[in-house]
Formats: sequence, structure tokens, C-alpha cells
Amino acid sequence: MLESTVSRRSLLAGGAAGLVALLAACGRGDDPGGSAAKPTGGPWSFTDDRGERLSAANRPSRIVAFTGVAAALVDFGLDEQIVGVFGETRRADGRRDRQAGDLDIEGVEILGNVWGEFDLERYATLRPDLLVTHMYDPGALWYVPDESKAKILPLAPSVAVTTARVPMTKPIERYAQLAESLGADLSAKKVTDAWARFAAAADAVRAAVKANPGIRVMAASGSPDLFYVSNPKVSTDLMYFAELGVEIVVPTKLEQGAYFEALSWENAGKFPADLILLDNRGTALQPADLAAKPTWAQLPAVRAGQVTPWDAVPRFSHAGAAPLLENLATAIRNAKRLDG
Repeated sequence: MLESTVSRRSLLAGGAAGLVALLAACGRGDDPGGSAAKPTGGPWSFTDDRGERLSAANRPSRIVAFTGVAAALVDFGLDEQIVGVFGETRRADGRRDRQAGDLDIEGVEILGNVWGEFDLERYATLRPDLLVTHMYDPGALWYVPDESKAKILPLAPSVAVTTARVPMTKPIERYAQLAESLGADLSAKKVTDAWARFAAAADAVRAAVKANPGIRVMAASGSPDLFYVSNPKVSTDLMYFAELGVEIVVPTKLEQGAYFEALSWENAGKFPADLILLDNRGTALQPADLAAKPTWAQLPAVRAGQVTPWDAVPRFSHAGAAPLLENLATAIRNAKRLDG
């Protein structure tokens, strides 16, 4: 596996006033709908996480985004504004990728479906007035290829949202704010129901940890040659899990960017863990693939059947994150403390 951006891609380990307060309370408080401003037309402005203030005479209505971002914006109430996406959208068998969430993949232009793909000509023909994506490292636009960004970025203003070194609630908050600025109604039942589910799921994780203390959780990703252990001090979802009380394994010999430690398969058992969160993306080896690795099969968590899927690049919305928390709560509740 290559270093720098390709390595991070393989593991990553990845707005209303009322929502801000609720997110800060980690899912507790009053219903977020009451203080959501009603969408209006006319001038638009937004300051992204690079500190860049964008403004326009009219609210952007032709948005192109990384697929997971587009899906998050849909979760917050946008729809026809999304005209194009880039990043994993369709799987090889034609089914939607997990990143796509509830996005209408038939109704958008797919500019690229894997890392490094971004069809510049098709992007230009979409006449975009806003490009939106994650920012895992300062100034780096997720899935916008470095070799063509000088041609891509002049075609439309861009928004970047920080998705590392902050807890998961922060990018969720920021994408909610962006969606609202673009016309989404955060008081809509779909949005408030998703928030309520997220809050309940966060409470379920807290309760699971309290009921079954001491479960050591390791977030990992497998490749043919290396086993990657993700860093909860950088990965936004793991950081939030830790805030909820989960005991996350912290790697000690970090690669560039501090996202993970890369272990040879001979050393895959370096960190004791009772529960493994395994990267479930198509770019990572899955349990059936890993079965041939003797050291994988020997890990105590694997022998005990305590391995659960992990969305290493989560969908930053309440609707996208709630199932992740529910799955984590169930896995912790059912796990047993293991030797080793």
C-alpha cells in the first residue's frame, strides 16, 4: 500500500443554532427543529473550514460533491440541487455503494467511481456552481485529484469541511449548517427523526460501555501485505466513540499523518483487543479474504467471533451515523473480555 493520500484513503483511521447546541451535548437536549431558520432565496454566503468565505448573489443550485458528502446533504434535506458526484457510488455489481446512502444515483452524473477518477469534461458540462468535499488534511480536498485540481477548482467555488482530528459530531454539525444555507429545512420531520435516532444511539453506546466495561476495541483495515490499526486521536468517528466511553486501542508507531500504524501480518497481534472494527469498504480485505492469513485467524477477537463491520469513511449526518453507533453498542454489549 502506498503512503500519504493513498494510505489514508485505504484506512482513515476517517447547522442550525439548535443543532449546534444539541451536538455539543452529545445527543441530549431539546428537539432541534424549533430554532432552525426557514430557507430563503437571495444572496448566499458560507465560510468553510479553510476559513474561506464564499458568497454569491444567489444560493447555489447546481452542486457537485464527493458521494458521501452528497448523501449527507440529502439526509439533511437537499435533493435536486445535487447534480453530480465523485467517489465510490456504484459497486461492481451495479448496486449502490454504502457511501451513497439515500442519494438518487440514477439522477446524478457520476464523474468518477474510484480514487483518482474525476471526469473534468463532464464536470464542466454540468455547469456547477459549488463543489463540496471532506478535508482530512489542511487544504487537501478529498477525492479531488492533485494532478487535475488546478483545472477543476477554477470552474466553481469549493467548500471543504474538516473530517479529521475533531469528533464526528463536528463535521455533522458543519454539513447541517451548509445544507441549511443551501435551502434545507432542518425542522423537517425526516431530519429531526434522524437526530433523535442518533441521540438514542449515542446513549446506547454509553449504556453498553457501562454495562460491559473494559472491552478493548481496535479499528483496523487489512490489505494483502499490511494490517492497519487506526488512531482514535485523528479519526473523527473513533474520537467520538472514545468520548462516549469506548476504550479504543491507540497505535504507538504512527505513519505520516498519524492516521494509523501499519503492521506486517507477522505482527498483527501487537495490540490486545477484545473487539475488532473492520474496515468494510471494497478497497479493504473482508473476513472471507482474511481467512487465509494465519495471524488474522489467531487474533483472540477473530477466534471469538468478535469482529464487526466499520465504516472507515462515515457519512457525516445523523441518519448516516446513527446506524454506526447502534452497531457499535450491540457489538460492545455482546463482547466478552479476552485474554491476550
